[in-house]
Amino acid sequence: MSSKIAKRMQDISSFYVMALLNRAKQLESLGRDVIHMEIGEPDFPTPPTIIAAGINLLQTGDVKYTPAAGLPELRQKIACFYQSQYAVDVAAERIFITPGASGAFLLALGISLNPGEELLMADPCYPCNSNFASLYGAIARSLPVDADSAYQLTAAQIKHHWRGNSKGVLIASPSNPTGTLVSPEALQAVVQTTNALGGCFYSDEIYHGLVYGQTVATALQYSDDVFVINSFSKYFGMTGWRIGWLVVPEEFVEAAEKLAQNIFIATSTHSQYAALAAFDPETLAELECRRAELAARRDFLYAQLLRLGFTIPVKPEGAFYIYADCSRFTDDSYQFALDFLEQEAVAITPGKDFGSHHAHHNLRFAYTTTVDKMAVAMQRLERFINKG
Repeated sequence: MSSKIAKRMQDISSFYVMALLNRAKQLESLGRDVIHMEIGEPDFPTPPTIIAAGINLLQTGDVKYTPAAGLPELRQKIACFYQSQYAVDVAAERIFITPGASGAFLLALGISLNPGEELLMADPCYPCNSNFASLYGAIARSLPVDADSAYQLTAAQIKHHWRGNSKGVLIASPSNPTGTLVSPEALQAVVQTTNALGGCFYSDEIYHGLVYGQTVATALQYSDDVFVINSFSKYFGMTGWRIGWLVVPEEFVEAAEKLAQNIFIATSTHSQYAALAAFDPETLAELECRRAELAARRDFLYAQLLRLGFTIPVKPEGAFYIYADCSRFTDDSYQFALDFLEQEAVAITPGKDFGSHHAHHNLRFAYTTTVDKMAVAMQRLERFINKG
């Protein structure tokens, strides 16, 4: 790296999948019919009610800054959503509207992590999480997890690995890349364990709403002393609008307000007004239809991957990913993904994007396209593995 580039950038990793995505775009420009199963973005458009609300605000021309913490009415709507969805009372003052879940992570970690302190997280997990910690000079410590815990950290594991500079625990449920959940009982245990150790607990709940046949709990059901990260991107279909939210413990409200003022001033105004329609009954009805479609896609893809010989120890219960063991076919899932893209024009994500624990033996398939397209992708996959 150039000596002019900040040394902290040495600890920030790139997405390996972006190289695959760029190559996929090149292949498309050459006329190849590429099927995308690599990026966490379903093919559904933003619900029309949300679009209309955003347009209505833009047409007024009065697109000014909002308060740094977000529109008061949107914060209140989210507070009401927690009451109706989880029977949890959350003061609107503890809710901060952020530029996507990424903004929520930066805000949460920025007001709670000091340089040199550890953040415990699972391996595999979403790669940005460790990069956020590194940006603040903290240490992202990834603990290997396997199918026996549904690829989630356990209370016993947290106790065993906690040490003097440990500061926090991050859990994602449903998770990326595995799509697995922490059961309500296990979530309560990890929250209470972290609190008892004097640490900060961060609950990544951005895939809440996208759960199939199971019960999902919010960390707020077990403690007020938690940070909860959520987003309008996934369930609400607003990826490009860049809007999420963060719930902070009461003692962090003032600090969160101060940092939000400085790092992003305010979240996009038109996105906040659009999000006001996200909780309307008409919108929620549409989103539930989409959830049912994603469940059908999951079941199709899960059955097809098993038929082809992939190992999936835990059937995903949420999000829109399947993390499949491909060791029957390769010891290098990254090269497998590259070759599969070149030969068969299907883009998937290699395990090395999510950590190091058995990464070369795993691939993430995103069921973010139609069953018809996935059927073609599975035909191509079968042809590809039979060549080997």
